[in-house]
Amino acid sequence: MKLAYICTEKLPSPAVKGGAIQMMIDGVAPLLCKTHELTIFSISDEILPERERKNNIDYIRFPRVNYRTRVAEELKNHQFDVIHVFNRPKNILIYKESSPKSQFVLSLHNDMFSEGKISEEDGKKAIEAATLITTVSHYIKNQVTRRFPEAETKIHVVYSGVNLTSYPPVWTAEGQLIRKQYRRKYNLDNKKVILFVGRLSKTKGPHLLIKAMKHIIKQHEDVVLVIAGGKWFSDNRVNSYVRYLYNLAKPLGKHVVFTKFIPPEEIPNIFLMADIFVCSSQWNEPLARVHYEAMAAGIPLITTNRGGNGEIVEDENNGILVDHYDHPLAFVDRIDYLVKKPGYAQWLAYNGRKFVEENFDFTHVAKRLESVYIKAYESENKLETLLDS
Repeated sequence: MKLAYICTEKLPSPAVKGGAIQMMIDGVAPLLCKTHELTIFSISDEILPERERKNNIDYIRFPRVNYRTRVAEELKNHQFDVIHVFNRPKNILIYKESSPKSQFVLSLHNDMFSEGKISEEDGKKAIEAATLITTVSHYIKNQVTRRFPEAETKIHVVYSGVNLTSYPPVWTAEGQLIRKQYRRKYNLDNKKVILFVGRLSKTKGPHLLIKAMKHIIKQHEDVVLVIAGGKWFSDNRVNSYVRYLYNLAKPLGKHVVFTKFIPPEEIPNIFLMADIFVCSSQWNEPLARVHYEAMAAGIPLITTNRGGNGEIVEDENNGILVDHYDHPLAFVDRIDYLVKKPGYAQWLAYNGRKFVEENFDFTHVAKRLESVYIKAYESENKLETLLDS
């Protein structure tokens, strides 16, 4: 098949500036291009050419200004069998006008069909225009079908994943070597490291972990909270919330470390230097990819029972779920529990790694996506057969 991926207007592909969608594409594209012709559209970036063919994949990039229009014009010069549109349901209509013979797969990585995102009229049109729809969790699927029941038959849940070869578990010789290097880099030798990875925004909840640390260090003087991330992906500028975090952490001194933005290729190494990973998200996460990453690295995890998180994290089996997500003391309790029970924490980590190995390597994700593309492509062939008969 001739496949096209159309990224959003937010970040370039490959994931030179991060982004969950771009990182997923980086994981599945090398696998899909072995048997399909693949073209990836994204916004341009100063370090990337406007057009290139690399590793058997064609990349076409346009400036953020008029990006959607430029992509639509470019589609007229190609004939793709299946076009995968990422997270922009309203754009399907203009793309379909440019490529009417293509089948369209829409993937939803957030609740893009909420009332605040799309009108009822545009939502119905987008669902009708899409051959099939994928969502990153059942939570997102349920959010869509609650408002648009007609989408039920088109939606397939396709979870994301990781490249396991990039995540040597912490208990391996390679994992231990990386762990030592990165702990030395951030002056964390002989410390118990609690890790947060994500954008520095209130919805991600790092302020709650800083507040929790005020209590944790009274019981465990060797614990350090590492907050890895910037204001917005590769953006390390300080806004009011980031300044609030710095001021909140200041009295704790060396017990809180800010790394700022971490390039995607270094993310596995950051996980390996941790003893416990905590996702403190306050909003209903579609299903944060950091869960796959922590489990792949063999790091025990604590996460809030919000949105789709609980779909892959089974409480006290491959992680810990926090119901009282907006209470710092709830995090204190769970962190203290794992720090005091390292054997149990390691058992959780082993279970998590096995769970990812069996279900969420990018080879699994690519196969699931390919089955959706084949189904979309065959639906057109079946329609043509019916029309001809």
